[in-house]
Amino acid sequence: MKQTKGLEGDQKSTIKFEFNPKDGIDNPALSLADDMDGEGVGEPRFYLLSKGSAETFGFCLHKELGCRGHIIRQVELGGLAQRRGLQDGDRLLQVNGHFVDDMDHRRVVQKIKASGNQVLLAVLDGNSYEAAKALGRDLSQMLPADIRPRLCHITRDKSGFGFSVSSPEGVKGTFQLSVQQDGPAERAGVPPGSWLLELNGASVRSYSHMQLTRKLKQSGSKVTLLVASSAVEEFYRLRGLRVTATLADTSWLPFKVRKLHMVKGPAGYGFLLKEDDCSSGATGQFLWDVDAGLPAEKAGMKEGDRLLAVNGESIEGLDHQQTVLRICEHDDQVTLLVIDPAGDEFYQSIGLSPLLFFEDSDPASGSRTPSPPSPSGSPGLCHVEVGPKGPGSWLVAAANSIGFTQSPHQEEQRRLCEEF
Repeated sequence: MKQTKGLEGDQKSTIKFEFNPKDGIDNPALSLADDMDGEGVGEPRFYLLSKGSAETFGFCLHKELGCRGHIIRQVELGGLAQRRGLQDGDRLLQVNGHFVDDMDHRRVVQKIKASGNQVLLAVLDGNSYEAAKALGRDLSQMLPADIRPRLCHITRDKSGFGFSVSSPEGVKGTFQLSVQQDGPAERAGVPPGSWLLELNGASVRSYSHMQLTRKLKQSGSKVTLLVASSAVEEFYRLRGLRVTATLADTSWLPFKVRKLHMVKGPAGYGFLLKEDDCSSGATGQFLWDVDAGLPAEKAGMKEGDRLLAVNGESIEGLDHQQTVLRICEHDDQVTLLVIDPAGDEFYQSIGLSPLLFFEDSDPASGSRTPSPPSPSGSPGLCHVEVGPKGPGSWLVAAANSIGFTQSPHQEEQRRLCEEF
């Protein structure tokens, strides 16, 4: 048994675990149980959907008047969702381990979009869902209590990172962590005895012990680990699902998305929206020239914050002028989701959207009244800075907003829908 100090801990015996990521892509997910209970309520089913950047997941998510829950609809024939086993009428219960049945529809859509090309869904068939609701069942209790790995960011101190790694002799990709009491790793949230899955955003499945040691030494003074307890690892392994950072609990991370609600004053909001390059080379919308004493500063805006969402909707894919119009959509107030430069750099370094992990205790967050886009010539009182290629030239991508569809037949059939 080899052990790498990161930097202290006792040598422990390890249990080898293996799971095939291809199984998580090609095999339908398993349910917690195959039959129904005596009251006609089935069990949740879990699906890991992994797609290419040019593909879709192959389903629509509806919120329909007169129907409860977030409803899977329009499952594309032969598409990814159908191949995995999703069915029309399924109710969505979890997205990447987050219970969403009682969540605002737009926030659920945002979580799926922020997940990128891979998402873990837990669903319940429509009949079982209605039966459980009729019986007053707590749907969250039908799901495992905690199936999320943990993402931890560790800063080295004089003694090192505060953990050591052990692995079976000659076996790649199987690493268990011993954690120094009250050391940097424990303070960063690394559980003792957990399994290491990713190092600085990269899977360790192909690493030898020597390669992992080299990677740790190259990490400098900070390192980011994705770890899972034995119970969490077993949950995914038994279902042939690969554990990735998109599923992670990030509550231990020092980097948080902040929610800023502002009511416009006589002098406006008091900030400048400007496009600039991100550390990854992509383009983003940033907040500058925050005026002292005006609503933006009072709400907690800081110089250099990156704007992520406006009124509960991601601005990913919007250009500069579209973002300005989104901010000005309501004349007197706006709610922004932002992240500071350090947090922005961190999430870009691991290739994940910070919106994926945003948690908001306000159930109304993310909801807004649909309204037509403001005309391009009427940006209101917001300041539009002219970019190097003219007004609104700061960002170019594909729009990514939620559409409203109304049935031509009757009001009761109106619904919210989003295609994935």
